Formats: sequence, structure tokens, C-alpha cells
Amino acid sequence: MLPVDEIQLNFNPASLALLNAVLGFLMFGIALDTRIDDFRRVLRMPWAISVGIAAQFIVLPAVTYVLTRLLGVGPSIALGMILVACCPPGNVSNILTFRAKGNVALSVSMTAISNAIAIVVMPLNFAFWGSLHPEASVLLKTIALDPLEMVGHIVAIIGLPFVLGLWCAHRFPAFTARVKRGVSIFSFVALIGFIIGAIAGNWRFFLDYVGLVLLAVVIHDALAFGTGYVCARATGLQDYDRRAVSIEVGIRNAGLGLVLIFSFFGGLGGMAVVAGVWGFWDIIAGLALAEWWGRRQPQGVPTEQTAQA
Repeated sequence: MLPVDEIQLNFNPASLALLNAVLGFLMFGIALDTRIDDFRRVLRMPWAISVGIAAQFIVLPAVTYVLTRLLGVGPSIALGMILVACCPPGNVSNILTFRAKGNVALSVSMTAISNAIAIVVMPLNFAFWGSLHPEASVLLKTIALDPLEMVGHIVAIIGLPFVLGLWCAHRFPAFTARVKRGVSIFSFVALIGFIIGAIAGNWRFFLDYVGLVLLAVVIHDALAFGTGYVCARATGLQDYDRRAVSIEVGIRNAGLGLVLIFSFFGGLGGMAVVAGVWGFWDIIAGLALAEWWGRRQPQGVPTEQTAQA
């Protein structure tokens, strides 16, 4: 069996182009469910949103870097973990926050702002933390990753669909209200389908190497949710807000990571297996956490929210 850092998973160019389109459609769906008021909400709860953004883009990548060193994982696995940590959240975080009885308005606002920020910050963040890792940095140099090229790719599959969705939601609110649920469901199911397809097409590799990454992914995912919660609690946020921040930081868009891995890293074994396993485990862990939280009422719910409930 070849070392995981030496294998490359198979994903033909046509499938990759379709996956890019599906991811763009997913971002379009997130934007359809976003309003300009979600960005204005920053002015009404700047502290909570600032804590959540800092936890996602500063604390989580740093925690991930430390985890890769402590676990002593291979270079490609370390890069996969760092890349996933640098990805923005997906709109499934909003659904899970609702089920967890957390602050949905905060969750939606963080999703919108995080995806906008990630267009520029994500590739730079990944290049920074990846270059700090002694073994992974050597692998990065052999790949000759260009952060600016990755920015352009992210703008195409995240930025443009996101802006188009915002414009559509603002310009055609009635049409948006009719189609946004269908668009969201279809794009999410299609993305999961492609992740399944990527795994099925490389089933032998996943069977051979999943044992190397499963424990790392489980620990990493738990730390991601824990990072959000600890940051929120340490900065004085109420339980109602802590649930939203925890889920926003814990849920990462592994589908975007998978696209970038096949686009820029040639389906590098450890990275692709990490993203594929994360894509499923993250949702399972998020659902379990949301159901557990949903059984008890949070503290710190605004009076008007309590009255509506």
C-alpha cells in the first residue's frame, strides 16, 4: 500500500466542472436566503458576530495547526485538516442552529459575512498555516500553490454566485421566496451526491486510508464545535448566542474544500480523504449536538423571542 501522501484520487475534468457548478449553485442558494439586513445586523450585535468571525478565521486554524502537530499526521492529512478549518460555513449551520434553539439571526448573519470574508481570507489563511507546518510546507512548495490563483477560483465559485443571489433576493423577493427552499435542498443533495460519487469512484483508496484520518477528523470536528463554544463563553456571550457561534464554527463547507483539492492539488490522497470523511461526519456530529441542545431551553433569549416561542 502506497503512503497516503503519494496517492492521487481520480476525478475527471467533466465531473470537476459539474462539481464547481453545483457548489456555485449552493452559494447562490445561501445568498437567496440572505438579506441585506443580515449584514446590517452587525451594527446591532457587533460583539457576538466579531467573536464568531474571529473564532472561525483566527482561532480554529491555529487550533487545527496545533492538533496536526500533536497527532503527528502525514503532510497531506495535515494540509487537508488545515484547508477544512479555513473553509467558510455552509447554510446547514442555520438549520442546525434552529434545531438547537440558538440565535438563528446571529447564525444567518455569520454565514453571510463569513462567506464574503472567506473569498479573500481563506486562501491566504491556508497558505499561512500550511507554510508553518514543517512537513506540509515542503509538500506545498512541490505543488507551487499560488494563493492569488486560488482567490480567483473562489471568487468564481463563491463570490459571483453569492453576489448574484443577493441581487436576485433584493430585486425579485416574491420569486426568491418561491424558489429558495427548492434551490437550497437541490444544491445540498447534489453536493452530498458528488461527495458520495468521489468516494465511490475511489472506494479502494478510502477503504485503505480512512483508518488513518477517521480519528483525526472526529477529534478535529469536536474541537471545531468546542472552539466556537469556548470563545463565545470566554467573551461573555449568553447561551442563546453560544449555541449559534459553536455551530457556525463547527460546520465547515467540506464540499468547497473538495473542489479546491481536485482543482489545485490533483486529488492529493490525504487531503481528499480528510475532506470526504469530514463532509459526512461533520453533519452527523452537528445533528447530534443540535438535538441534544434542542431538548433544553437556552438562557439569554430576548424577551420578544421568548414570547413568540
